[in-house]
Amino acid sequence: MPERFTENAYASVTSAAKLADELGAKYLGTEHLLLGILKQKESVGAKLLGEAGVTFDRAKLSLNPGQRPRLLSDLGEQRKQLSEAAKVTLRMSLGFAQEYNQEVCGTEHIILSILSQSQTQATNLLLNMNIDVNRLISVLENMLSKQSMLADRQFNRRSDPFSATGRTSKRSSSVLDLFSVDFTALARKSKLDPVIGRQAQIQRTVTILNRRTKNNPVLIGEPGVGKTAIIEGLAQKIIDEDVPASLLDKRIVSLNLGSMIAGTKYRGEFEERLKHVMDELQKSKNIILFIDEMHLLVGAGAAEGAIDAGNILKPALARGSIQVIGATTTAEYTKHIEKDAALERRFQPIIVPETTLAETRAILRGLRQRYADHHQVEISDEILDKAVSLSHRYISDRYLPDKAIDLLDEAAAHLRVSQNRNDPAERLKESKVRNLRLKMRIAGAAEDYEQAAGLKKEIETLSLEDEDEQGRSVTTVRPQLEVEHLAQVVSVWTGIPVQQVIKTEAQFLLKLEQRLQKRIIGQEEAVKAVAQAIRRSRSGISSPKRPIGSFLFLGPTGVGKTELARVLASEFYGREESLLKIDMSEFAERHTVARLIGAPPGYVGFDQPGQLTEKIRRQPYSLVLFDEIEKAHSEVFNILLQILEDGCLTDAKGRKVNFSNTIIILTSNLGAAALQKQTNLGFEIAASAEAEQLDDLQAKNEVKVKNELKQFMKPELVNRLDKILVFRTLSLKEVTRIVTVQLEELRERLAEQKMGLVVGRKVKRWLAQNGYDQKNGVRPLRRLIQEEVEDKIAAGLLSGEVGKGDVVEVCLNADKQVEIKHVVE
Repeated sequence: MPERFTENAYASVTSAAKLADELGAKYLGTEHLLLGILKQKESVGAKLLGEAGVTFDRAKLSLNPGQRPRLLSDLGEQRKQLSEAAKVTLRMSLGFAQEYNQEVCGTEHIILSILSQSQTQATNLLLNMNIDVNRLISVLENMLSKQSMLADRQFNRRSDPFSATGRTSKRSSSVLDLFSVDFTALARKSKLDPVIGRQAQIQRTVTILNRRTKNNPVLIGEPGVGKTAIIEGLAQKIIDEDVPASLLDKRIVSLNLGSMIAGTKYRGEFEERLKHVMDELQKSKNIILFIDEMHLLVGAGAAEGAIDAGNILKPALARGSIQVIGATTTAEYTKHIEKDAALERRFQPIIVPETTLAETRAILRGLRQRYADHHQVEISDEILDKAVSLSHRYISDRYLPDKAIDLLDEAAAHLRVSQNRNDPAERLKESKVRNLRLKMRIAGAAEDYEQAAGLKKEIETLSLEDEDEQGRSVTTVRPQLEVEHLAQVVSVWTGIPVQQVIKTEAQFLLKLEQRLQKRIIGQEEAVKAVAQAIRRSRSGISSPKRPIGSFLFLGPTGVGKTELARVLASEFYGREESLLKIDMSEFAERHTVARLIGAPPGYVGFDQPGQLTEKIRRQPYSLVLFDEIEKAHSEVFNILLQILEDGCLTDAKGRKVNFSNTIIILTSNLGAAALQKQTNLGFEIAASAEAEQLDDLQAKNEVKVKNELKQFMKPELVNRLDKILVFRTLSLKEVTRIVTVQLEELRERLAEQKMGLVVGRKVKRWLAQNGYDQKNGVRPLRRLIQEEVEDKIAAGLLSGEVGKGDVVEVCLNADKQVEIKHVVE
């Protein structure tokens, strides 16, 4: 029997016998066979198990605790008898080797036979180690199938090396069949999705294919614009006979370069495979080869001393003996194909642009029925329109129609999964079918054909029942795909809250000022100007390519410039995390500016992404706050010019980052020195409620600040901003309102602990007077509330004076000191 096994397989069985002795087992079982294979580390079976996470030491530790090594004196020299399961396993492995056209049985066949039996010790051992047995079976079968086809091809080539071309059988194209997909065959079976539009690109492809020379088109476009779909559309036209006579008998075959390269560990293997493919193409004359990701040709298979796929194809392309259609992205074409001028000149470029919104809607309408039937849901025209608009608005780093199709597909899948999640009957039926198929394989390997036939009939009966249920489900009412389902997917992809995606934007924008003024006190003009600019942008009046709004906030420190940016991010984008704050004091030197977009090639940190570009690329719906812009180097202004004018920025790696969904805010303390002299006066004037004097002071301040701005900032940058806003000096009344807002936040936090808070008017006024600083504005106010109110409440909580359910009253004592006067139960 050893001659029927490979060396590793036979050594595995021998090792298994020794291990069974060491473990004190009475018989050699499947678990010992498994350990024996793992012992042969260089065997195919051991490597496959290793990739799945199974090692010899781990498997040995997972064995039955009763099977421990015996003393050496107890070990006998007797030959171990195989258990019944082990006998079946080895018999099945020989059958698998024969089934997959192998002359001898290897360790991989033994593993497959072990996994095909559900109740063996080896299978239980793997399950205890949390190994996905079904996935391992799938990997094994896929590998053995490919080995079988290659062995079959080599056998045919050896047995009849001089076969005439006229008698070419189906096996003569086995290499091409193994590593390719026939699009025309799929189109004939109606297995391709319909291609809507793209007639200009398809017609251009047909024209190039009919040229006498250089008749190899290459489709160039961004990922997801539909390059492969154009070739599928051409295949469908060939089947429909809607092409010139010269193309009627053509087959479009898509070659998978990755599969061809996979497994070619020895020098010359890849070249041999590619040569066989080219021989078949030249003999058949009616095959057009489609190579997706064509840039992989450059360098593919080029080991030391070998040539790559592109150089192998060049002579055949030059002679015109084969026809090839390529597809690649713009960036990859520039990076790889254009550098190889000899390869580039063999192809004729066809630019594939992104589809328009109207074209994408038409594409979705053409695909609607297929997705509706697949997911068993109803999809209305309104949902298709929403899928297009939401994907276009919120997903800026991908392209139409791919992102709209993906959004529709995932939303429908989410709806279907949520409908079937709690259906135990469906899960039970799937489990039953899996078990029956496993039993049928075991019966077939054991040559019990009667039992195998009975199991097959039972599986067919269950499958027919399932088809009947699906047929009945078509006639029943299907769940309707809603906007909420699309919004949930968009939320998962982008991080934008669901409510923000589906809210009525018109109503939201009309009330934006009211929402901002609840948290921003004393800056009504600034809030109004910001809200108007955003409404103008979102209504479609302003340029859609520029940012939603761009503002420069000027004024003394501590009057609400940064706070307005934070509140605007929270209200407009739905969360404060959408605020990207960049401190410009960190970019005062020329070399630091590169950190915004990434260092150029050859510099330290080239592999690191830009702080600004990468964050916007990942989260395009953000408010970007350039804080204290006057401290930045002048090179930063050049970057801002691009963002404000074109709405995009190119990073160091050549990627375009879209800023059209951002709000840009610059803050500056320009003129703060002059304003600080007026601030205290303004506060005193405000205290006496002389509004006209305060307005005059504000007007003078604005003139001073804007004059200083002209001296500092380039006019081309100033003119690109939507609005320049000088924030007002705050009055005592406005500071008191800010105190109320901050105390309300404290009241909400105390409410979570079942406590109440009462603060008198005198306390608020005292906090306003002492929390306002001439130099820092209202910045000290929060710290004052923490020290005078929060700290004293915290001390009361720790001492037990205050507890849950109490209402705390904060008041002033005779010495004008804040204290907790009394606690009401």
